[in-house]
Amino acid sequence: MEQQKVDMFMMMNNKYFPEAQIPFIRQHLLSVDESKEGILHTIQFKDPIISLVLSLLVGGLGIDRFYIGDTGLGIGKLVTCGGLGIWTIIDLFLIMQATREKNLSRLMTLL
Repeated sequence: MEQQKVDMFMMMNNKYFPEAQIPFIRQHLLSVDESKEGILHTIQFKDPIISLVLSLLVGGLGIDRFYIGDTGLGIGKLVTCGGLGIWTIIDLFLIMQATREKNLSRLMTLL
């Protein structure tokens, strides 16, 4: 892909990825051929802010983990009532980074 398209994509979507991985993503996108460009515009990334809000409101039920695609962890939180509240509190600090990492893995599998 050309530099300008990569920069535009990164400018619009950098909040969805881990900060430390931004240079790696940019380099990877520059090496991707033009045929994959259409795929980039169809990917739906999960918003870390929404996952944090879900964690605050219904984190004890595991809805935040279901939202980002961690079905197993969501079921675990649901069955244990958020690990008796402890897991819910820990996820308040971890859910945004987990969302960004899930978005990164989604991007890499499609490219």
